Amino acid sequence: MTGTLWDVVILLVKVVAIFAFLMVSVMLTVWLERRVVAFMQTRVGPNRVGPFGMLQTLADGIKLFFKEDVRPTNADRVLYGLAPLVMMVPAFLSISVLPFGTAFGSERAQLTDLNVGLLFVLAMGSLQVYGIVLAGWASGSNYPLLGAVRSAAQMISYEIAQGLSLVGVFMTAGTLSAAGIVAAQQGDPLAGFIPRWYVIFQFPLFLVFLLAGIAETNRAPFDLPEAESELVGGYHTEYSGVKFALFFLAEYLNVITVSAVAATAFLGGPDGPAPDFLPWLWPILWFVAKVYLFVFLFIWLRATLPRLRFDRLMSFGWKVLIPVAFGWVAVTAVVLVVDFRISRQTQLIAIGVVVALLLLSFLLPSSEKEAGSDRTAPGGSSP
Repeated sequence: MTGTLWDVVILLVKVVAIFAFLMVSVMLTVWLERRVVAFMQTRVGPNRVGPFGMLQTLADGIKLFFKEDVRPTNADRVLYGLAPLVMMVPAFLSISVLPFGTAFGSERAQLTDLNVGLLFVLAMGSLQVYGIVLAGWASGSNYPLLGAVRSAAQMISYEIAQGLSLVGVFMTAGTLSAAGIVAAQQGDPLAGFIPRWYVIFQFPLFLVFLLAGIAETNRAPFDLPEAESELVGGYHTEYSGVKFALFFLAEYLNVITVSAVAATAFLGGPDGPAPDFLPWLWPILWFVAKVYLFVFLFIWLRATLPRLRFDRLMSFGWKVLIPVAFGWVAVTAVVLVVDFRISRQTQLIAIGVVVALLLLSFLLPSSEKEAGSDRTAPGGSSP
């Protein structure tokens, strides 16, 4: 009975710790985005509330929770209020299967270890499409409905590429468990200094996952469902107050979740050098550092790249990402099955370099051709 009570206490501590980590991470990510984008655009950014403006996000959240909650007359009473919850709950559940270190002796710092852990994360991401579609349809307005239709098409398309990008990881690790994938990336470094992380052996799939993850979270330059210049605000145009805050929270939770999955599947998760001093703390710090490396990349892309046109967005997903993912999965299968004289890691690195060069040689001429065609006058001749 004592052991069972102790297990319940540990589980409660993990739940509270993960919830607190996510809430603090959302606040820190919003503040970091505003400061970094302001720095890149030669502006000041938030600097009034709290040290360096770090409490500005908290102030904005409190303001949203106390604003008047306005519901449109034509809105569906039940589905209108249900849509933000459908968006937020899967975002919280996704990170529960990811290991982020070791704690309590040999106890893993992970809420639960499912044998299909990363498939569970993909399933939670798929459920969020329902929240967006419900929000657009239940608002009773045209612009939210158009944003919801756009988002459904975009997320379904890029989910295929995102799922395929993890197939090579599953094949190489021999498991779908997040903890098993992290364990498969541990071991002695190659050549004395190269880690066994899958970002090296599965680099093309890493790029596919990263680009698909940005599109899945509706972040720039793939933020077509929320295009202010075309759809006012997208699927959440008619939401205000606490309901809008839940959509806002879910979006940034998705950014953190995609970053955490990328760190787990391709960067070894909490794997990293751990000195003898507080050995349980270093894996957690490594995991957080890797997550925020990807969060910074999300912010950098938003501050740098313009929004894509919708037809080019869909064309990029179907004609580039999915074929590259399919091709690299086939290469991984051949390397795992056929017994060559050189090691599997060396084979994947060599083939990955070749594929990356071929991909660049394929994309650069097409980009120049499109740029040339864009400069052509409507009549067919150059101006």
